[in-house]
Amino acid sequence: MSVEPAEKEIERLRAEIRRHEHRYYVLNDPEISDYEFDQLMHKLQELERRHRELVTPDSPTQRVGGEPARELPKVRHHVPMLSLDNTYSLEELRGFDRRVHELSGRASVAYVAELKLDGLSMALSYENGVLIRGVTRGDGVEGEDVTANVKTIRSVPLRIGAEQLASARFPKRFEVRGEVIMPQRAFEQLNARREAAGEPKFANPRNSAAGSLRQLDSKITAQRRLDMFHYYLLVDGRVPFPRHSQALDALEKAGFKVNPNRRVCKSFDELAAYINEWETRREKLEYEIDGIVVKVDDTRLWDELGTTAKSPRWAIAYKYPARQATTVVRKIRAQVGRTGTLTPVADLDPVDVGGVTVSHATLHNMDEIGRLGVKEGDTVLIQRAGEVIPQVVKLVKHAPDGREFHMPKKCPVCGGEVFRAEGEVAYRCVNAACPAQLKESLLHFASRRAMDIDGLGEALVDQLVAQGLVKDAAGLYELTTEQLAGLERMGKKSAANLTAEIEKSKQAEWARVLYAVGIPFVGERTARLLAEHFDSLDALLNARPEELDQVSEIGPKTAEGIQEFLAEKRNRETLERLRKAGVRMERERVAHRGPQLLTGKQFVLTGTLPNLSRDDATAKIAEAGGRVTGSVSKKTDYVVVGDEPGSKLEKARTLGVKTIDEAELLKMIGGG
Repeated sequence: MSVEPAEKEIERLRAEIRRHEHRYYVLNDPEISDYEFDQLMHKLQELERRHRELVTPDSPTQRVGGEPARELPKVRHHVPMLSLDNTYSLEELRGFDRRVHELSGRASVAYVAELKLDGLSMALSYENGVLIRGVTRGDGVEGEDVTANVKTIRSVPLRIGAEQLASARFPKRFEVRGEVIMPQRAFEQLNARREAAGEPKFANPRNSAAGSLRQLDSKITAQRRLDMFHYYLLVDGRVPFPRHSQALDALEKAGFKVNPNRRVCKSFDELAAYINEWETRREKLEYEIDGIVVKVDDTRLWDELGTTAKSPRWAIAYKYPARQATTVVRKIRAQVGRTGTLTPVADLDPVDVGGVTVSHATLHNMDEIGRLGVKEGDTVLIQRAGEVIPQVVKLVKHAPDGREFHMPKKCPVCGGEVFRAEGEVAYRCVNAACPAQLKESLLHFASRRAMDIDGLGEALVDQLVAQGLVKDAAGLYELTTEQLAGLERMGKKSAANLTAEIEKSKQAEWARVLYAVGIPFVGERTARLLAEHFDSLDALLNARPEELDQVSEIGPKTAEGIQEFLAEKRNRETLERLRKAGVRMERERVAHRGPQLLTGKQFVLTGTLPNLSRDDATAKIAEAGGRVTGSVSKKTDYVVVGDEPGSKLEKARTLGVKTIDEAELLKMIGGG
């Protein structure tokens, strides 16, 4: 492609990509799949690679820079970035409201209330709609130039179109200020990666956002998934609208991400109601806030009200109670979760954290205890984050007589064996009938992919366990219609229907039974492989460790989990009772219904097929002798592609694996 048509195509692609970035990262309303977006970006990257003279700093491909910077240059702000005075009570806030009325001489003053984001303040400079610089707040007078890192934030526009600028009435040069944050999910993913790499975890999203923005290598910043909300517009150092609320609307119109939870409050009572409302609602947000920012809406009053040496008199921050606190660990104990995993929990001296009295906090696992170095008696920092259980963040001070915690060898609830697979972090109780995990075990046993007992839902399982009618999966087959009919919301007809469903489940194939009983690390695929290799319960119970190693796709960790499960006396008793109840415990001998045309062939499915569900396609391939795996490798023979395929399609192309559609698959099978 020559330069002129290439330039037109590049501009078209850039405009389309910017539009999709805005819809995805600002409006949260994408029009295309991630795969389709990636294809657009790949096209643009390829054209720019061929025509490097057409690459511009505002191109979407330039969000991540090249070589790491050697340092972060200092930049002086045109207008100082002042800090806000803080208040922690509505009474103090009422005093602020009174001073505003007295200084302005106004009988009524409207305020704009905005969520106080717990992040890092940033100033962005634009010329002719193009981002030219991003500077941190620093000391308010001088900050650091982090432009390369700011460009990696997808919610920050690299370029504002001329039509958008005109529509929002923006001049050629302007400055936008806002807060860079790390969403809670991105924070958790980052800490998980750091933990896996043996690196110390960040204490909170604010610290991680600040650390991410000050990276010398923008590629690292790009991996951190930062976000930005914009809340100030300045032109020649002033807000160019008579009302702050109008400036926020204009920013939104120009394509900037503005927090939608703002509100214009025309009285102090409305302001107090907004503050009280968000103290509860903040638990539901996907990011951290630590209060509410209150600003006088009429920007003409800003000069009149003036500033102190550090803070404006026309704005204030109402801070919610702290969500971190220090306390003493009195005891560490193992808590058994609903899946049998043992989690170390710290019993604490009660302490107020964000308005809630906290006396327990999770320590996650033994590796985390080792990383923190926490012992009983130590002083620690704890935090509440969103709706997550309080957690220990770091050690503050060792106790001279601190006592180490060791994971128990027996389950503290049922006394069953505690098992930890090699290379795994989690410790598990292997007793499937353990009361701590009984409800979850029963729900799994009855689920559609396991024994498929329709009508056995969570509310009913709660009643069965609470009344002691069922103590393990085998107990379901001992229930009578009369017992079921006596339960809440269960009439005779419903009880009879459930009894029939339980009876029908006895005919479930052997592979489903193996999946249903909850053997560690044994999912549907592994259960099917086990059922094919060991054709009965007796064959599995009598299997030697070396026989398990011979089963296709079963590694040492899974083999060890199977052995530990079968070694538990109560699990063997449950299996025997299931057999006596009439549950099928051997493989059904049936002739193949179709020719084995796919013997030895390995398939991967991606996307949504027009007519077949994922389960149907897998069954048809297996029936014809083929095998379906979850990931693409050099051993894969075919990738079956449906609508909106994922990254597996790209992997197939990279490895040169043949791709087919549903019609071609059915043709290979012989029409299905």
